[in-house]
Amino acid sequence: MDKASTAPPEVRVASDSVSNVIDGEFFEQIYQGAQRDRYRLGWTKPGPDQMLTRWLADEAPTPGRAMVVGCGVGDDAEFLAARGWDVSAFDVSRTAIEWARERSPHSTVEYRVADLFALPEEWHRAFDLVVEVWTIQSIDPLHTKVTISAIAELVAEDGTLLVSTLTSSDADRAAGPPWPVDPAALDGFVEAGLVEVRRDDISTKYPSVGRLEVEFRRKD
Repeated sequence: MDKASTAPPEVRVASDSVSNVIDGEFFEQIYQGAQRDRYRLGWTKPGPDQMLTRWLADEAPTPGRAMVVGCGVGDDAEFLAARGWDVSAFDVSRTAIEWARERSPHSTVEYRVADLFALPEEWHRAFDLVVEVWTIQSIDPLHTKVTISAIAELVAEDGTLLVSTLTSSDADRAAGPPWPVDPAALDGFVEAGLVEVRRDDISTKYPSVGRLEVEFRRKD
């Protein structure tokens, strides 16, 4: 059966303590409303994330298993797959996953509809590279700590995590999503057992809002 015609597997929330943390319906409505026009999505960027492309160029790592968190329509996932990585990718929006498969009908990427807080057990610390672009800022700041912990648990021993997020320490910032992340909150990845390797602070056109690109490594 063609991968594009296969219904993406559903992974359901298994714990009441983290259920409804991600407003899946909110994002599903956005993807449906875009009507397959990616430029109607508020967070569209042209092609793969620059942090990812620079990291691959600088590090030239041997391809292994990679996971893209909140993959959207699949740019980062397909970029990695084209360079020999064994890629899994998930999003809470079914329409996003269907769209990603339609865009790349012969893709080797394993796309799934999944909730970050109820991921398959086989994904636990299973990936040599985890790419997290703009997911943390899409979840209410009340849940930043548990979000960071869930992402960290995807990273294998000696694996790398790349994080890109908008940041702000202004407690009075407007309601999201997105909710720019307090830079200090990213220390939660260290508390979750990772080591910070590099942190780049990037300016934006918005007053009091910046962007951080951070590389972490799991070194057990």
